[in-house]
Amino acid sequence: MAYRKEKIALLTLAILGFLNERPMHAYELKGHIAGLTGHVRPVSDGALYPAIKRLRTAGLLTSETVPGSGAAPKHVLSLTDAGRAELARRLREPQEVEITDRNSFYVLLTFIGALHDPAEEARLLRRRLEFLDGAASYFYRDGKPLRSKDIEDRYRRGMLRIASATRKSEREWLRETLDDLAAAE
Repeated sequence: MAYRKEKIALLTLAILGFLNERPMHAYELKGHIAGLTGHVRPVSDGALYPAIKRLRTAGLLTSETVPGSGAAPKHVLSLTDAGRAELARRLREPQEVEITDRNSFYVLLTFIGALHDPAEEARLLRRRLEFLDGAASYFYRDGKPLRSKDIEDRYRRGMLRIASATRKSEREWLRETLDDLAAAE
């Protein structure tokens, strides 16, 4: 059940975030979301259209019918002022999984610039950096994280090596970006 709620929250964030950039029809929106999350969490029509309906019912989106390039009209979705406020709230108050899960964080990261506030943006990036600076592993023994040198299996060692390099690179980028944001304040 928690996974489903997280998936709905990420889909909602992606819808609000992309529509904040510009109005678009649902098929185009689905393409943008698939480009962002499709390799990890593909979006189906059975998830997208109910999410759009929920957001419209909540007053966060509007839909306008415009002539299509062919015979069929298009329903163009736009963010309302309430939708922009909800996007800002979700960016300011992300769920813990949106900070700790790499793929969820990437969705959040895609739209952080919509805050237009270096201090708020930096606060989110510091939360991610604090998480990355903590001890972590995919594998544990006696409650302690294992390092690659502690693991005999070459594939698990490889997994830890790749994760370590990715983590190091992300930390470097976060620190550089935090420095840039501090200079902008």
